[in-house]
Amino acid sequence: MARDSQGAQFGDERLSASATALVVFDMLECYREPIEKAGTIPKVVELLHGCRSVGIPVMFARADHRADGRDFALTMSDTDPSFRPWGAENPPPTKPPYGAGSPMLQPLREFEMSEQDFDIPKHRWSAFHGTALDTTLRSLGISTILLVGGSTHVGVASTAYAARDLDYQVTIVRDGCHGFQEQKEFFLDKVFPRMCRVRTVAQVLENICQ
Repeated sequence: MARDSQGAQFGDERLSASATALVVFDMLECYREPIEKAGTIPKVVELLHGCRSVGIPVMFARADHRADGRDFALTMSDTDPSFRPWGAENPPPTKPPYGAGSPMLQPLREFEMSEQDFDIPKHRWSAFHGTALDTTLRSLGISTILLVGGSTHVGVASTAYAARDLDYQVTIVRDGCHGFQEQKEFFLDKVFPRMCRVRTVAQVLENICQ
């Protein structure tokens, strides 16, 4: 039977606490309203407590841009995040709503980020692009990441693709993800299962082993 880089057999649901990290993607104060609406905060808090209790490191990947917008992405798109076309009445932004250092760019207060956690500021969708995430994970001997946050079809997807191409084992935690319902369900049901694992918080916590 095929084995992963740590020697575990494929189909083995166990998650080694010493080889696993939790990546929380863009669950920030500036996005509080849609996250609260999605109802994912209690589930992520439960997952955080479970991971911290067994020593699984927590990485907070968070948007972080210069206030003047000089590190904004240059890629042009047809629409804004709500699929409204760009135009004279809806011009593309040239500056972020909040600049680096703003409390609005910090993880939700319910997550009680501490010095034991890892702060991963990022400038693009993927939590790996131009950040210390890969180096940090490898220095800790991590081969598996648990991924939560949103938007599911944007930053979570971009991070999952990058992680797969870097040969990490990836588990998307279904009830810890948020975003537009149609896109979220499509990725969770039709895209992610082809490239990684999709599990619930309960399933993840049940399968963590020392």
